[in-house]
Amino acid sequence: MPGRLLTRVRAPVCLLGLVLAGCAIAADNVGHDNPRRAEPSRTTLPAVPADAEQQRAAERMIRASRDVLAPVYAPLAEQITRKLRLADKTGIGIDVGSGPGDLIVELCKRTRLHWINADINPYFFGHFLDIARRQGVGHRVSAVYADAQALPFRDDYADVIVSRGSYHFWPDRKKGFQEVYRVLKPGGVAYVGRGFPDNLPPSVAQGIRQKQAGSVNYDRRKEADDLRRILDDIGIPGYRIHLPDPPDHSDLNYGLWVEFHKPNARP
Repeated sequence: MPGRLLTRVRAPVCLLGLVLAGCAIAADNVGHDNPRRAEPSRTTLPAVPADAEQQRAAERMIRASRDVLAPVYAPLAEQITRKLRLADKTGIGIDVGSGPGDLIVELCKRTRLHWINADINPYFFGHFLDIARRQGVGHRVSAVYADAQALPFRDDYADVIVSRGSYHFWPDRKKGFQEVYRVLKPGGVAYVGRGFPDNLPPSVAQGIRQKQAGSVNYDRRKEADDLRRILDDIGIPGYRIHLPDPPDHSDLNYGLWVEFHKPNARP
């Protein structure tokens, strides 16, 4: 059980040996319908770079998740659960680029899925597994070292894939979305984007944007057009792009979200 083995790490993710062990444990479970049933082995350790800048980046993001972005995760998990009808769904969920994993913890509270934090920065994992344990969901999470452009999961693996604030960092967005679509099971659903859920109160959103001090300066409508070109080129059918726009607050950038379903296999 990868969560239980690593949740004893209570400090920020600075003990690389423990983090790497977590990567091996989680990676061994990839491909099983129930990751918790697999007996972990430490013989399949992936090549993970020991990078001081990665560690600093993880620490910065962990601080942001505790402060500036803390009000986002619960409303976003509520919206995802409601929109995608996940409350009673079982199976596997993946959060690509989950980082500190706060969204996963909130999704665990609202769904019955087993959630995997698939992130390219392993310095997040000790923190993530610890907060999951402290919130009582450590037995329902895993962490896997993963590049969004080459996800380490078999085809048709996940029932749900989500991602917040990650896709715009993918060097090749087309490959990233192709990978998300490949890993989804037939009938599975993806919800990928950046920004806020539409149920976040405008006063809260405004406070967050003020703290971000101008670091969010993208044109979300142009970004939506770019995503349409990518998804059309891949051939993803029936996708929808959501542009949350609370009434009387068009000046607030709530970001954008892409939702798509992988069609069920034909009999």
